Amino acid sequence: QVQLVESGGGLVQPGGSLRLSCAASGTFLISINYMGWFRQAPGKERELVAQISIGGSTKYADSVKGRFTISRDNGKNTVYLQMNSLKPEDTAVYYCAAARANLYEYWGQGTQVTVSS
Repeated sequence: QVQLVESGGGLVQPGGSLRLSCAASGTFLISINYMGWFRQAPGKERELVAQISIGGSTKYADSVKGRFTISRDNGKNTVYLQMNSLKPEDTAVYYCAAARANLYEYWGQGTQVTVSS
């Protein structure tokens, strides 16, 4: 199993920044090849925001390119999502997820991000 614990959400004004963290632990951690951040806004489907491979390759949703950065600290088994220039449409519950064999199997509990003045 893999356990994921997110932190760092909150309320921020438009144009502001937040950094989300996801601490991973568990016996299957060695088998994880992708870590990702997803988000789900009210009334919308969950969408992939950013992901990073075990080798460090990254992928972003078009809506966040140039504003969000995903990174990982392998020594701490932690993945980060730096979010800059936040917009009200970024408001959502953000989930950390871990993939084995390119399939996201493990999910965190989610952290709320609200962008509002």
